[in-house]
Amino acid sequence: MDNLTHQKNIREGTYFFHYDRLRDNANAFAINLMKGGIVYSNFVTTVSPRHAWEAKDAGQGHGLEHTLYVHQNKYGGVLNGLDYEMFNPETDGHIAARFNADTIERKYENKRALRNRFWLADNEKPVVAFVGRLDAQKGLDLVRHSIFYALNNRAQFVLLGSAPDQTTNNHFWGLKHHLNNSPDCHLEIGYNLELAHLIYAGADLMIVPSRYEPCGLTQLISMRYGTVPVVRAVGGLADTVFDKDFSDRPLHERNGYVFHHADHAGIESALHRAIGCYYHFPEHFRILMLNGMRWDYSWRHPGQHYLNIYDYIRDR
Repeated sequence: MDNLTHQKNIREGTYFFHYDRLRDNANAFAINLMKGGIVYSNFVTTVSPRHAWEAKDAGQGHGLEHTLYVHQNKYGGVLNGLDYEMFNPETDGHIAARFNADTIERKYENKRALRNRFWLADNEKPVVAFVGRLDAQKGLDLVRHSIFYALNNRAQFVLLGSAPDQTTNNHFWGLKHHLNNSPDCHLEIGYNLELAHLIYAGADLMIVPSRYEPCGLTQLISMRYGTVPVVRAVGGLADTVFDKDFSDRPLHERNGYVFHHADHAGIESALHRAIGCYYHFPEHFRILMLNGMRWDYSWRHPGQHYLNIYDYIRDR
């Protein structure tokens, strides 16, 4: 073999070596730049440990499951943090009454302000809320079901959100008109920063029934404001919310209600327990509120995790 042929074979071998690393796992005639990013990176992160597992082992990798498995030694999840200056009930200028874990009674001034803003009845009922995009990812059928479940089970319901498509927006506008005369329900179709903060501060329960949720900030903001989250056990929701009744965590770390199946029975079971606790065990409910407020979901811990990853890359 002459030298030119040898060099040509080296070039072709290198080409096919790199092409194979870029080749899409499902289509041999296409390249996948995300796959290439995983292969050639020093480390790959996603925004929660649970979502990292779901992407690699639970079919949420969109065709990249095998690639993540092969490179699992440089792959992991780091929870997102929350900006504790932007979301701080002690300093928040958008809410009616500022408060902290030691003055949590003042939270109920925000509940009254929320009711006044939306012309809701001032009664003994808990306020269940949803804040977020009206998107299929967020479990909209479960959101809709929760509205009627809450109203039929001695609770009020408040929603703030808008949809990326007009059909979904129209559906919720129709729902808003259908419920317009209810003294226990208000649906606000759109987004308003001030209202979002007031709802976080004034609601008792926040539902996050997502079909999938890589991390989620809604549950973190809710806990910061003493609002108890009711979430589906997916992604970062499962990493941050620990069920009052069934978690294996110590009692001081339990901070909400969790359900597993994305169906009506699933969210009903969690809401039934949450609303029941509010009425029958108010001291237990208060403990959940305080547990959420006292937990640190700021960027302090995630920041250190990222520094550890950079140290790991450097040391290698």
